Amino acid sequence: MTVAVRDGLRQAVLDANLAIPQVGLATLTWGNVSGVDREAGVFVIKPSGVPYEDLTLDHLVTVRLSDGEVVEGDLRPSTDTETHRCLYLAFPSIGGVTHTHSTHAVAFAQARREIPVLGTTHADTFNGPVPCTPDLTADQCRKDYEYNTGRVIVDMLNADDQKAAEVPGALVAGHGPFTWGGSARKSLEHAIICEAVADIALHTMALDPAAAPPPHLLHRHYTRKHGPDAYYGNPDMTTSV
Repeated sequence: MTVAVRDGLRQAVLDANLAIPQVGLATLTWGNVSGVDREAGVFVIKPSGVPYEDLTLDHLVTVRLSDGEVVEGDLRPSTDTETHRCLYLAFPSIGGVTHTHSTHAVAFAQARREIPVLGTTHADTFNGPVPCTPDLTADQCRKDYEYNTGRVIVDMLNADDQKAAEVPGALVAGHGPFTWGGSARKSLEHAIICEAVADIALHTMALDPAAAPPPHLLHRHYTRKHGPDAYYGNPDMTTSV
């Protein structure tokens, strides 16, 4: 069965997945990116366990958003597929989701600590700390584990689409980061930034555990990139696939 998705989506998902090892976010096959076509009611995701160096367009799997059924592809989708689906259903504004096991973000997740806002590098993208979920319960692990992994993120953000837009990522306790954005490429960019600010935060906290920048500086950096008064960059030079 062939499912028509919007032009460029499959290539964008492939490119984002291939970039995961290139930017140092994954060991072996520890990461995946998906992109959604809401009009078609499906999303495209990396197959489970396929090495990045072998990954091609033909390997990608298309999954129905409403019920998680595979509608195109010969391989099993990522084991994190249901987490991606949960996030898409909860947050209508997102177009892509990335999950990695990047070292420094995972360290915060395993310590069950949010990534604090310690400077402008963080505030340029995340309007607040990158939060960390509570631990999943035994029942949540026993049944529908992957969907419940998304559920704890959704519940932590109170299913608030605006909050998800302002802080486009979260840590799942004991597990690792999930990030999202308007496209597959943007979700990957947020994963790169999440790992970078986690690394920077650990170094900062080692030097000064009480480091605390003034809120007005953080607000200024976030709003110059986001919102009605943003003036950073050249939007005509970017793409949204």
